Amino acid sequence: MAASPVQPGQVRARKPDWLKKRIPDPQAMREMRALLDELKLNTICEEAGCPNIGECWAQRTATFLILGDICTRACGFCDVKTGRPEPVNVAEPYHVARAVKRLGLSHVVITSPDRDDLPDKGSEQFAATIRAVHRLCPGTTVEVLTSDFDGIDEHLIRVLDADPEIFAHNVETVPRLHRKVRPRFRYERSLKVLARAKELRPDIYTKSNIMVGLGERKDEVIQVMRDMRDAGCDFLTIGQYLQPSPKHLPVVEYVHPDVFEEYRAEALALGFLHVASGPFVRSSFDAATALEVVGRKRGAGTGAEAPPGGISDETERD
Repeated sequence: MAASPVQPGQVRARKPDWLKKRIPDPQAMREMRALLDELKLNTICEEAGCPNIGECWAQRTATFLILGDICTRACGFCDVKTGRPEPVNVAEPYHVARAVKRLGLSHVVITSPDRDDLPDKGSEQFAATIRAVHRLCPGTTVEVLTSDFDGIDEHLIRVLDADPEIFAHNVETVPRLHRKVRPRFRYERSLKVLARAKELRPDIYTKSNIMVGLGERKDEVIQVMRDMRDAGCDFLTIGQYLQPSPKHLPVVEYVHPDVFEEYRAEALALGFLHVASGPFVRSSFDAATALEVVGRKRGAGTGAEAPPGGISDETERD
């Protein structure tokens, strides 16, 4: 069952009960903010207005946003600022590694705004950050969530050669809505990035995300899952789109938790190794679970060794 959709352009006045969150612990928020300020770091938790920030920061974990907090693209769903970015901070990879060590993270997710202003699209900063974390925290697994790098192999290879355990690139929505939701991206190019990453480095897990509630149909979501599997994608997350401000795309539908469960079951049947599907699931929330499910730790095997097919029906915490 799903909450009935609204008309295009109409915004729902009240969220359903399953989308209510507890107020974050102010002390935990202050402590994490102090650490981030000390190391001059940004997080996607804050910049994208993630609804899970309270839980994550209370557990002393965060998704680090490298390459500044200003994006060169303007997606209809994303709250990261658009404009002219600042110069790259060459000390940032070391600062991220220090934060990972201070927090004692066994798994870290690193993402960035799009940096179309840079000749390498930001790929060298990703590679440097992966290497810095592995050097300072040798037991920590690293997941990177990158842009499409305009589909340029050279930039993708640069990131993969730094040996992240998970390479993620989000497709986000169905082809019919793609131009409205992500006008500077292309659906086919995003699939190609996932396919090329798996082709170039079959030992690295690949991952992607789908948002729902933007007006997509169930059959379209399932087709996106099939397209991802055809591209060799290993891990999948599915979550509810929430409008970050009145200037962003409106929520068309609040998808019922039962529908998320249907999507999870369908994705596992298609062969994803791990699927997290729920209203509050985000691509980086409780991200270490996927590697735990496939039994992967830093230095303890590769993606190529994982058995094929859906091997877990666990979901991330909502």
